[in-house]
Amino acid sequence: MEEAAELGHLLVFAFLFFFAAFMVGPVITDVTMAALCPGRDECSLAIYLTGIQQAVTGLGALVLTPVVGNLSDRHGRKALLALPATATIVPLGILACGRTRAYLYAYYVAKTLTAMVSEGCMMSLSLAYVADRVPETRRAAAFGVFSGVCSAGLVACTVAARFLSVASTCQVSAAAAVAAAVYMKAFLQETDGGASSCSGADDQEASRSQPLCLPSSSSSSSSSEEASPRLPPLRKAPSLSEIAALLTSSSTVSRAAVVTFFHGLGEAGLLNTLLYFLKAKFHYSKNQYADFLLIISITGSFSQLIVMPLLVPKLGERKLLTIALIASCGNAFLYSIAWSSWVPYLAASGVTLSMLVTPCIRSIISTKVGPFEQGMVQGCITGISSTANVIAPLIFTPLTAWCLSEATPFYLKGFSIACAGFATLVALATSISMRPAEMQPDRKPMSH
Repeated sequence: MEEAAELGHLLVFAFLFFFAAFMVGPVITDVTMAALCPGRDECSLAIYLTGIQQAVTGLGALVLTPVVGNLSDRHGRKALLALPATATIVPLGILACGRTRAYLYAYYVAKTLTAMVSEGCMMSLSLAYVADRVPETRRAAAFGVFSGVCSAGLVACTVAARFLSVASTCQVSAAAAVAAAVYMKAFLQETDGGASSCSGADDQEASRSQPLCLPSSSSSSSSSEEASPRLPPLRKAPSLSEIAALLTSSSTVSRAAVVTFFHGLGEAGLLNTLLYFLKAKFHYSKNQYADFLLIISITGSFSQLIVMPLLVPKLGERKLLTIALIASCGNAFLYSIAWSSWVPYLAASGVTLSMLVTPCIRSIISTKVGPFEQGMVQGCITGISSTANVIAPLIFTPLTAWCLSEATPFYLKGFSIACAGFATLVALATSISMRPAEMQPDRKPMSH
């Protein structure tokens, strides 16, 4: 009961965090274009500004998320969760104060810097927190529930943005970010898994020995955990060689990393272009953006809270991952050929399965390492996704600006979205190559 209550506090924090962080999503496109290109439905400057912000954020997250994840293995999850919780407040506070060109540039600078440690680190640290508390046999469903609660936060913030004015939306999101940070500090309890259960051991002893202590009962699903490889706990910031060793520790981890990269590349390319595509082709407004994102959020929340716990025991993570990637490819291609303003709504309803890609990958990865590496491995996966976020704008931003301009030699405004779908196809091919036998926990500890 105590563990359930602690996980409940994490879910409440996650709900508030995502409610605050993504509440400005339905309005930011209109705000950006109104400040930079007033009265126009196509604005290359806005597309490039968004792309630059995404690329720089991804580059910073690539470096920081494995480090922050490793620090959480040493100092505890709650201590490091305070970093993304407080960082999110700054850009939202700027946007709440004003939305003129000067405020908008200040928002993008602050958002670029703080997002390096906010969104990605929050997800990886929270999933490591869940892994500390939940045995491997129930971890996939728990990751799905966590992701579903995050999607529920997106539902709530999108509904609020649908009925609030632009100014009120920005102010409420800033207030919610403060509430999330306060709630996390007041109610979330530190886990006793990983390095936090090894208090009292100094760095030199740790470097000469195997893990100094065993996790307590909250993370002692003994048979499954003994079957997982055990790496020595790192007591310093991980080097590139240590990260590479972790990611190549098994064929499953390596292929999951490839799937993460190409799925992240396709997803980032889609998200970086879709709203501007809808603006240019169908003249979407704030309310239409809100309705569109609301469909995605509700469907994704239902999928992760209800569908994933039902399908994982029957299909397993590998088969479910493949099915989810097929759905993700289909969604991207349907967006790209949208012939009417209602078609994106139809495609958005198809995220029931595509939203399961990330929790499936996270669950697969978490079972391949021991309790002392959960923070680092989740941070590494987030870092790989961030690498895709760096590369995607370099490819899709100029491609989208060209496709939406009058200079394009052919009329296919969704061509860049179709290219994002092809990137997801590579992830699908890699996931199919995962053999069922590889999905079982490794039986032999890794050599040290």
